[in-house]
Amino acid sequence: MSFIEIFPDSDFPIQNLPYGIFSTKENPSPRVGTRLGDFVVDLAFLDEQSLFDEKYDFFADASLNRFMSAGREVWRKIRQRLTEVLSEDKASIWEEAMRVRALTPVSDVVMHLPVSIGDYTDFYASREHATNVGIMFRGKENALMPNWLHLPVGYHGRASSVVLSDTDVTRPRGQVKPKDSAPEFSASRQLDFELEMGFFIGAGNELGEPISIENAHEHIFGMVLLNDWSARDIQAWEYQPLGPFLAKNFATSISPWVVTMDALEPFRVPGSKQDPAPLPYLQVDSVSVFDIRLEVTLQSAAMDAPQVISRSNMKHLYWSVEQMLAHHTVTGCNMRVGDLCGTGTISGPTEDSFGSLLELTWRGEKPLQLSDGEQRTFLQDGDVVTMKGYCQGDGYRVGFGEVMGKILPAK
Repeated sequence: MSFIEIFPDSDFPIQNLPYGIFSTKENPSPRVGTRLGDFVVDLAFLDEQSLFDEKYDFFADASLNRFMSAGREVWRKIRQRLTEVLSEDKASIWEEAMRVRALTPVSDVVMHLPVSIGDYTDFYASREHATNVGIMFRGKENALMPNWLHLPVGYHGRASSVVLSDTDVTRPRGQVKPKDSAPEFSASRQLDFELEMGFFIGAGNELGEPISIENAHEHIFGMVLLNDWSARDIQAWEYQPLGPFLAKNFATSISPWVVTMDALEPFRVPGSKQDPAPLPYLQVDSVSVFDIRLEVTLQSAAMDAPQVISRSNMKHLYWSVEQMLAHHTVTGCNMRVGDLCGTGTISGPTEDSFGSLLELTWRGEKPLQLSDGEQRTFLQDGDVVTMKGYCQGDGYRVGFGEVMGKILPAK
């Protein structure tokens, strides 16, 4: 228990302690904080006050990169010390002046992109999602491509357009190919979201030295919610033969708090049986994934409140994050501190657990009915999409907050 009262449905109990970059009106310099209930704890200030076992200077940085590069032993040491300092039995050290300087109500902070992202790779790791999309475009008999059950399929995305939650998304323009007519240049008419998780690399590898499946977990610092915005009509015309390009490069939204792998470790669960067995470099004794409950809401400009349109779970992924990372580097590709990987759309086995409008409306054939009487096949201007996620513990939850974005008209 923490010395701060935290309600059982809070995403940020002392069992979580995620990391983010924040600033305040009084101190506009972005720096590292952790979230505890409805407060942000200023770790740069705690460092100045010598509340850690040794002095760290990276908490005053405007990104988590140097902190992450310190390695797994330091990550765990700091997390353990924070758990001690913020616990109920240490309330005596938190005199009023100390609380005022170190604890800021979350309503009074400005959050910033937590990591300086060098590279971004997006995977396609949900069997349900890959199957649904395959059925739509190729038919049931060819739903999964021949390679899908043998390796985690992925593509290199655009790191420069990764944005923080609550950043508006401008509808993109591009080439589209209407049925039975020539290609044209227009605003996308089939704008979509994709419910994903993202994970950050905290320890890289040298060029030519792959990360083994056995050691992959040591290289992953933490996870965020991720919305891979997609222009389906642009994608349909451009993707053959090299895959996503302009349909994905205009925006990717992430949540501001990075939840560490140590906080998520209690929520590992067995993954799907992988058949056929992967090649040895992807094999583990038992595949494990995370039991992270996910939710998507949509609120149109005319609606008074958001409407839940999907509930899914990260445990539905076929490929684990460790397998994704091992596969990414098997050629000797060098990952660097701050690199971001997305899981791909996380769809469940039922229609209400699909992680994109493409699936929820089955390519527009089954429009989504909204509470105000409107319908949606794809996103309209003014729509706000919000994703939330959490792991449920015994009397507490470890959550990610939310990632939200509003669609603006094309320019």
